[in-house]
Amino acid sequence: MSMIPRLTDTERYILRQLLHDDHYGRQLALDSDGKLDLKTIYTILARMVDKRVIEGRPERVAAPDGKGGPPRRIYRITPRGRRALAAYAAGEAQWRSTAAR
Repeated sequence: MSMIPRLTDTERYILRQLLHDDHYGRQLALDSDGKLDLKTIYTILARMVDKRVIEGRPERVAAPDGKGGPPRRIYRITPRGRRALAAYAAGEAQWRSTAAR
């Protein structure tokens, strides 16, 4: 069984955003109400890909304006990412119940 990777608050936020739908990096940042910065989102996503909690795949559709350029990457949560997020949620719930005593 693989160990649960350490995740920052920002990484856990991104995983929660990816639970129900795949997203582009820019879309994640723009939809975050300022929680994610366009200047750092791709560095964070690359780190999360390295941890294998998300995966990115190139967009298969040609750019609408017909211009070239690199294809956008679509990110989705992996099974490892789902397990990590669930483990953090369980740990937080346990901490809250202990702290409430």
